[in-house]
Amino acid sequence: MGSTEVKMKKTITQKIIENHLVEGKWEPGSPIAIRIDQVLTHDATGTMAFLQFEALGLDRVQAEVALCYIDHNTMQDGFENADDHKYLQTVTAKFGAIYSRAGNGISHQVHLERFGLPGKTLLGSDSHTPTGGGIGMIAIGAGGLDVALAMGAQPFYMTCPKVIGVELTGALPDWVAAKDVILKMLEILTTKGNVGTVVEYYGEGVKTLSVPERATITNMGAELGVTTSVFPSDNETKRFLKAQERESGWVGLKADKGAKYDKVIKIDLSTLEPMVAKPHSPDNIAKVADIAGLHVDQVCIGSCTNSSYKELVTVGMMLEGKTVHPAVSLVISPGSRQVYQMIAKDGTLAKLLGAGARIVEPVCGFCIGVGQAPKDNAVSVRTNNRNFKGRSGTANANIYLVSPETAAACAITSVMTDPRKLGMEYPRTKMPAKFIVDDSMFILPPADGKDIQIYRGPNIGEPPKNVRLPDDLVGEIGLKVGDKITTDHIMPAGPRLRYRSNTEKYSCFVFEGVDPKFHERAKECKSTGRATFIVGGLSYGQGSSREHAALCPMYLGVKAVIAKSLERIHTANLINFGIIPLTFENEADYDKLDAGDEVNIMGVREALKEGKPIKLRDETKSVEIPLLYDLTPRQREIILAGGLLNLYGKG
Repeated sequence: MGSTEVKMKKTITQKIIENHLVEGKWEPGSPIAIRIDQVLTHDATGTMAFLQFEALGLDRVQAEVALCYIDHNTMQDGFENADDHKYLQTVTAKFGAIYSRAGNGISHQVHLERFGLPGKTLLGSDSHTPTGGGIGMIAIGAGGLDVALAMGAQPFYMTCPKVIGVELTGALPDWVAAKDVILKMLEILTTKGNVGTVVEYYGEGVKTLSVPERATITNMGAELGVTTSVFPSDNETKRFLKAQERESGWVGLKADKGAKYDKVIKIDLSTLEPMVAKPHSPDNIAKVADIAGLHVDQVCIGSCTNSSYKELVTVGMMLEGKTVHPAVSLVISPGSRQVYQMIAKDGTLAKLLGAGARIVEPVCGFCIGVGQAPKDNAVSVRTNNRNFKGRSGTANANIYLVSPETAAACAITSVMTDPRKLGMEYPRTKMPAKFIVDDSMFILPPADGKDIQIYRGPNIGEPPKNVRLPDDLVGEIGLKVGDKITTDHIMPAGPRLRYRSNTEKYSCFVFEGVDPKFHERAKECKSTGRATFIVGGLSYGQGSSREHAALCPMYLGVKAVIAKSLERIHTANLINFGIIPLTFENEADYDKLDAGDEVNIMGVREALKEGKPIKLRDETKSVEIPLLYDLTPRQREIILAGGLLNLYGKG
């Protein structure tokens, strides 16, 4: 007799994850481990990732594809950046990773063009790794230590996600872009409360979006705080891969008809209009029309979110025959060398230059505050993905996030402008049937790198290790912060990134923009054998995957972070470096604690080991506060050991 079992209807997310399961099963909320096919690092996080790879005693990269992109710190202001790039070039050669030279482009854009494949898993030491979801990958951002382990063929441990289905219908009207779709999603879901979920897009509207447009949407899915976002792999995906001369890697991929989602959001693309994220959060959403007329000082077009060929061609057509308004500085950064070559060949570059645009390297640049800092108290309109206060390099600048079309309109008029009001015909552009394919800026590793000598400049140090978790934690609250504290607040980027491979130096800037004296107090507390605690509000640790936001506090003696809620990647990084991520059982208890309070958690080691409740005692206020932790047995083992390096390290 035939089986009466009904076959489960599966989402794309479930199909890819189940195909890569190493531990656990598909059961949302449960701990699982998955096999990683591809690995991505770059020069802001890759130095520490490879230093940790060495410290773990691993001898060869085992992933199908592993790349290190030089895309963050290419200005080489001082010797540190160039030294680190040389370290990365030699260490990738020795251990078997591909090295993408400075000038080759932004990691996410280049990886989409040259390496991303539907149905594969990608782990990257950057929070915008989910860009790969635009081509049908499960692409996840993580800390460098997790990426180092993945390079050594270790599985990636995560929580089996819930899946939010987003049904797209209709087609985008003229002057409305993919950026407006993800800004609409941020209006709906906001930046908090989405931990442990994947956003999966489906519906007839998907067919109307090109792969770069889909990648814009999945890229800024990072701002939602989700694990990743993913699109189907369809004929549009196949056309993109064919144009990149990679059609052989295409596979079709879609959710089963009738697949169930944990939540469904419906968006009719035809009803959308130009949107904007106002300062200082990507979810502070408004319609461009509602703030039209706001004076604009600077316009920056580029970043891993909006720097594809089609987008720059559209901007070039809008600017052709015009001159950027004299009150505006316009900066444009192509996403990759491929894009740069193509706009140079087809005349778009001449149009941009003719209009007065300043063309900069295909790098992260202004998005992370490396160059192009706006003037004091400026309004800067940008196409990148984050507008956190101070991230641009100017502490009091106001950053507005928009589509390339809206950004170009602002550059022409010097005020916030709905591009539909320009009175010009919409510039229709098509995806090219063939991209320029030139992989000469990738350096492939030798078959055997044992004779390669790794270059180590004076700025590079050994990755610091923590000590095992003591029986009791006794110390003080070193800092109390509010909601939406980002990793940029904790560990500033911009010029400070030059110290990313020098933990002792970089730790001097922990919470620099919040409390410049924090690191001094923490070091003093550590010198007396006492622990430092940090208290935070909602969505603590959102933003970048920068593991230094956990590594440097660990170096300063931080032992626990207590918050109303914590974001996924930062929580994983805290665990990896032996810092306990804790939440309030009662959020109102947040108000009972203050910086400088003498506090303790007695019996913390036994409590974690046995899975028992934890209480914080505030000796200054004479109150006890119950705390929660959501840790798997493996995560508790990591914290008890003092971090992953203590568990897996070679010495």
